[in-house]
Amino acid sequence: MLSLLLAFDASQADETVINVTTQPPLGTVSPYLFGANYGPWALLPVGLWDQAAESGITFLRFPGGAWGDQNDLQPYHIDPFIKFARRINAEPLIHVRLEGGTPEQAAQVVRYTNIEQKYGVRFWSIGNEPNLYKDYTPEQHAKDWRAFALAMREVDPSIVLVGPDISQYPPRPNDYHAPLRNWIRVFMRENADLVNIVAIHRYPLPTQFNAPATTIGQLRETAKEWDFIINDLRQVIREAAGRDFPIGVLEISSHWSKTLGGQATPDSFFHAIWWADVLTRLVNHQVNMVAYFMLASYGGTDFGLFDRYKARPTFYVYPLYKRFGKTLLRAESSHANLTVAAAQNEAGQLTVMVVNPYEEDLTAQLKVDGASACPIKEAWRLDEQHMAEAIALESNEPVLTAPAYSATLYVLESSCR
Repeated sequence: MLSLLLAFDASQADETVINVTTQPPLGTVSPYLFGANYGPWALLPVGLWDQAAESGITFLRFPGGAWGDQNDLQPYHIDPFIKFARRINAEPLIHVRLEGGTPEQAAQVVRYTNIEQKYGVRFWSIGNEPNLYKDYTPEQHAKDWRAFALAMREVDPSIVLVGPDISQYPPRPNDYHAPLRNWIRVFMRENADLVNIVAIHRYPLPTQFNAPATTIGQLRETAKEWDFIINDLRQVIREAAGRDFPIGVLEISSHWSKTLGGQATPDSFFHAIWWADVLTRLVNHQVNMVAYFMLASYGGTDFGLFDRYKARPTFYVYPLYKRFGKTLLRAESSHANLTVAAAQNEAGQLTVMVVNPYEEDLTAQLKVDGASACPIKEAWRLDEQHMAEAIALESNEPVLTAPAYSATLYVLESSCR
């Protein structure tokens, strides 16, 4: 029986190949890809700050969600946020109030933050999910956003502006969210000269009120939607503005509703594998900026990477990617069930992220530029037994194992020929 299993593994490895192409590199992995939302309404307890600082979370959007359009930011909000962002070494973005706010108020937030306090916050956005405002049109939004942007730039011309932060984006051509493309078109026609990064939000589930509990299969399928979404968004931007723009996803998770305790809810283990799958696709699509919703949540909600006392499983995707590297390479899997990405890290080592969101264990031969890869030096795994932990290697041969429901980062020897 053992010999049959070994033969099966060897046969499967022969059939499944992960190909990495090192030249030319695809580009640089954005340092703002590994972010989260954070706000006064969902603070991270001080006892968890060290874990957050060591996690690889590199970017924070503040104040996160609708709170920023329901409240005026004050110094007693901004000062602790900047302290926290610096403490965990994360780049801050501040969202100023659009609904119920004025250009003058937004300019004053910039003035306090960057002129009076000299905090040097580069990234700014205006409003949150304006398509959900009552009796509000794309045309009015584009006009209002422009007035805010000009007032803010007058105070600090160096700021980088992100928008329009619409609440969803269609995952297929005829989806019921398809009208939201027009929000992007109108916004870009009016503001392509001011905006620097085009941002959307996306929560695929539930698709209707009172929907049954999400299954693993349903959640898994939503990860694939990002391949369409990013390509389609780029096309819409190009048609409206005449050129490409960096893309941000400034709110993202699986569910817009408060749901917990299920097999595929944001507090579940499988949700971590889903997020690894989604984030790996966004890495490959060279998205510039991503902020998971939220960094922390508690009190009956489950959408935070942390609860009040500890990290939830999805948090552990970040320590895996902390070791990924900055130079993005082309990676492809011959097996449709594997989502893969590759990079070169600062030490010159090739790294390969392998995500298996399915219930079948898989094994793959690794090829680099058409030849056998260098030996594996180390591997780090996220599965039900390992929370982004180093795993023992049975062999250093370039054969990559991908157990069911797992994400594994492989690091290869830097030189072997």
